[in-house]
Amino acid sequence: MAEQPLHEHTLGNGLRVVIREDHVVPLAAVNIWYGVGSRHEQAGRTGLAHLFEHLMFQGSGGVAEGEHAALLEAAGATFNASTSFERTNYYETVPVSHLELALWLEADRMGTLPAALTQANLDNQRDVVKNERRQRYDNQPYGTAFERLCALTFPAGHPYAHTPIGSMDDLDATTLTDCTDFFATWYAPGNAVLSIVGDVDPAAALAAAERYFGPVPAGPAAPPARPAPGDRLAELRVEKVDEEVPSPAYFAMFPLPSDGTAEIEALDHALEILGGGTGSRLYDRMVRRDEIATEVWAGVTRLAAGPSVAIVEAIGPDLGVLADVLDEELAAFATEGPSHDETVRAVAQAERAYLAQTETVTGLADGLSHNATLFGDPNRVFTAPERAAAVDAADIRAAAAHWLAPGARAVVTYGGAA
Repeated sequence: MAEQPLHEHTLGNGLRVVIREDHVVPLAAVNIWYGVGSRHEQAGRTGLAHLFEHLMFQGSGGVAEGEHAALLEAAGATFNASTSFERTNYYETVPVSHLELALWLEADRMGTLPAALTQANLDNQRDVVKNERRQRYDNQPYGTAFERLCALTFPAGHPYAHTPIGSMDDLDATTLTDCTDFFATWYAPGNAVLSIVGDVDPAAALAAAERYFGPVPAGPAAPPARPAPGDRLAELRVEKVDEEVPSPAYFAMFPLPSDGTAEIEALDHALEILGGGTGSRLYDRMVRRDEIATEVWAGVTRLAAGPSVAIVEAIGPDLGVLADVLDEELAAFATEGPSHDETVRAVAQAERAYLAQTETVTGLADGLSHNATLFGDPNRVFTAPERAAAVDAADIRAAAAHWLAPGARAVVTYGGAA
């Protein structure tokens, strides 16, 4: 069966709408990306983007507190939201008969959320977020590793020096005025992409999107985001964390090129080969052969508006030995590069990840919003396998030799002697 085309339209208020038919199951995925995340926050108000994600479920002009979730649950929908460095995402997958309910709910909170922004709601959701921070970060073994690595890798004030969860002090300092200003600044239709994927008629879906979202005022243009410069580190930066943990652990971060570059494709493959699973070089060396670690993993967090980052995690009793072996493996990889079989497997893994995302209406809608928001082209989601396959072993070796240099990285250790 031939692939269905994308249907793209921009409403008069600036909202970009992307629609894709998929008649395999009688479902429709509604996915909205707003071009705002933690990198857009100001000093002293970290965590505001994530806090606002929570506030968006507390009602709006036409929806009472608690009713948003109740209506979707009654319709048999699955729904959620997430906040990252570069965007905030709201999504629901509904039986296609309830598509207009999902569109109405999203349009109502896009257009009228300040009507439900009360001090009580702010206080309640601030407590929810602070409790999330305690459970997932502060009171979790190694839970602050990523946050500490970002602060160690990037200078103070850099958009990626803090993570979306924010600090307790900044959450406490956030006011109702901060929230209403944040909404007015970033939650305008022109700073959003709406993707609809599923068992829909494109013309009818667009008409419904126009009917519900068209009346939302355009609002001001989003201000430019702060620059997020980055380059490879020239030295070793180490923070030793004195906390009680189950076992000593070693975490490393390497700045990488931005998403959308050929180098990030090569480095994604490099990290997959080095530490992507039980068949990786680091696992084979550290866990299987030398038995110096019980766990090891490496991967890439891609970021489009600034440097991406690579992360290596290893759990083992002797942190100094872990660091030395990591340097040895990076040096060998920089010299030899990957084998043909390793390259083929890395490309295949990238293709599997692409298929896993795009085989569901929920995943495909998210991919369309992602690429429309960060790259201006929703069709780019379909070219991911070609970009992955365009990288060869020489590209992977060269990129790794430059960006994953032994000894130059940010390191956070827990327990043991580094």
